[in-house]
Amino acid sequence: MTVVLLVGDDPVVLGERIGATVEELLGDADRSLALEELDESDYRTEGGDWDPGPLLVAARTPPFLTERRVVVARHLGRFGRKDAVAPLVEAVTDPLETTDLVLVWERGAEPRQDRLPAVPRTLAAAVEAGGRIERVDPPTRGRDAESWIRDQLTASGLRFDAAATRAVVELVGEERGRVVGLVRTLVGALGEGAAVSADDVATYGGEAGSVAPWELDDAIDRGDVAGALAVLTRQLSSRHPFQILAALAGRYGRLLRLDGADARDEREVAEILGVKGFPARKLAAAARTLGHDGIMRAVRLCARADLDLRGESAAPPEQVLEVLVARLAALARRR
Repeated sequence: MTVVLLVGDDPVVLGERIGATVEELLGDADRSLALEELDESDYRTEGGDWDPGPLLVAARTPPFLTERRVVVARHLGRFGRKDAVAPLVEAVTDPLETTDLVLVWERGAEPRQDRLPAVPRTLAAAVEAGGRIERVDPPTRGRDAESWIRDQLTASGLRFDAAATRAVVELVGEERGRVVGLVRTLVGALGEGAAVSADDVATYGGEAGSVAPWELDDAIDRGDVAGALAVLTRQLSSRHPFQILAALAGRYGRLLRLDGADARDEREVAEILGVKGFPARKLAAAARTLGHDGIMRAVRLCARADLDLRGESAAPPEQVLEVLVARLAALARRR
């Protein structure tokens, strides 16, 4: 039995680490049989409370047609109180030996929690007694932050020369989680194990292309499906599909941050995202237009497109993006 507790507040970095941990534990097992994933919708009771009981059931369910099971439990930040965390401690200390647990201590999404509570000591002690705790958020400052970025580049399998590494550090700035999307883009564009130059970072990580990057955002925000698809076609002539998706996912990720903080005006956007002026007004307007449900739907659409681009769909990358952009624009139009 393996127990891993992943703790983080950066959804991109956390999602990447969850995926890597699950792949490590599954090995060659049939994912459809060996993997069970839970999120806050599974813990929600009819009365609107949160009950971790489904996790206990999953942890104690024997495998079927496979030797082991991997259970992933997300949004456990819902259970930050001492009385609420007791069933989680029980799941860790008394599961089936054939069950591997991946516990994800992150904020709840619907409604989004204002902050991520600390991991209760009882849960931390139970995990450490037989497993491990990984804090996956990138460092926020100094040499540790730059060292973290370099570690991500090394782990990617790509070969960054010194100039390319400096270009990445300058590009992501304080939004260090962006390095995850950038690495995906570079792998998709250049191939696994490729050498990466500073020019490659500028091309695939910046705003390359003959179309202004905000044109697609504007068309989507207007609910102009035909116009958005026309802009997308022009962007695809000079930008890699992974780069376009990274830009869209990053934007809706920022809207999700605003939604979690209930920010709806330019001043609040500036305080949370560090974006001022016209861009801040556009983000505030988009957040108001979509509302919580719309933002959540857009984030899910981007996540689905990411999986499809990485091989879960046989559709060409251009078609995956066309479907995504059309749905995002239609979503804005319905509001």
